[in-house]
Amino acid sequence: MAESKATSGTAGPQQQKTMRAWTYTTASPNLESCLHLSVDAPHPKPQGIVAGSQKDEVLVRVTAAALNPVDYKLPEGLGGLGTRAVFGHPAVPGLDYAGVVVASSASNGLAAGTPVFGRLDPGRFGTLGEFVVATRAGCAPLPPGVDAADAACVGTAGLTAYQSLAPYVAPGDAVFINGGSGGTGTWGIQMARALGCADVVVSCSAANAALCRELGATEVIDYAAQDVTAALRARGPVFKVVVDNVGTTPADLYKASDAFLVPGGQFVQVGGSASLASAKMFAERMLLPGFLGGGKSKISLMMTKNDHDALVQIGAWMKEGKVKAIVDEVFAYEDAPKAFQRLKTGRAKGKIVVKHAS
Repeated sequence: MAESKATSGTAGPQQQKTMRAWTYTTASPNLESCLHLSVDAPHPKPQGIVAGSQKDEVLVRVTAAALNPVDYKLPEGLGGLGTRAVFGHPAVPGLDYAGVVVASSASNGLAAGTPVFGRLDPGRFGTLGEFVVATRAGCAPLPPGVDAADAACVGTAGLTAYQSLAPYVAPGDAVFINGGSGGTGTWGIQMARALGCADVVVSCSAANAALCRELGATEVIDYAAQDVTAALRARGPVFKVVVDNVGTTPADLYKASDAFLVPGGQFVQVGGSASLASAKMFAERMLLPGFLGGGKSKISLMMTKNDHDALVQIGAWMKEGKVKAIVDEVFAYEDAPKAFQRLKTGRAKGKIVVKHAS
């Protein structure tokens, strides 16, 4: 691994033309082998931090970045030409971050020097770079006492979990989370309890059952030892929300959900693999009517949106100790390729964090 030649000078962050970043121009055969640590990567240029601009932008110096599967799946799936068309070259991976505001537009209330955390707008990426340009919707103040590496883990998984539950549940409700031990599931268990849900049932492996219970799950269904759908049917129509973080298993989860969702309950589709079979399943769940063999329950396909108020709420829960980040491992900045290797094993119990050099 070689570093590009450094630039000289003492210009402030807004005037800098280059920065340190992990970059790539192709992700074939895999992203981690194509990452290059550059010290002269293009510096992001916010357009909203100029006099008279109406744009909502925040220039952030990144202190920690948390990885998500989309960070490698998208560039590896797009190929070289696709990556160039979507992200430009060189591209910098990463959506989720914690850092410190360097400068911001006057209207967003995030002053220079404010510690923050959040998620970049989809399509921007770049949190494995020294600086990123965020918007207020994807940026919130870091509460005192909350560790930046933990806050970096909120981003995509935390917002997804919050948005899959908060619009639909009320105190006392019961929810089922399919896939309770993953990045979104571990946040979802805790947020369901923080939102007042009395019964939080999850599916996971036996190895992760203790973790799910520690986070607040009231019952764990071992998907390897039990028929998940049958176990839910046996409970009857008790769940206000079913959140499917897995997508492909059990295959009949949505079709059978009217047997265990309360009348008017909500099925929220979150997870799925990047395959034709998964796409076909999503299409059938969303479009096939019940009289033609489809499911009868209300279903929504989760499209995570950046939301400043949701980030503020999650940050407050972290400060209060109601929710916490589950971190598998923190990697030094120079070891970012190893962080992706760990993420790809599928054996991480929690989030993978890359800590930027101070």
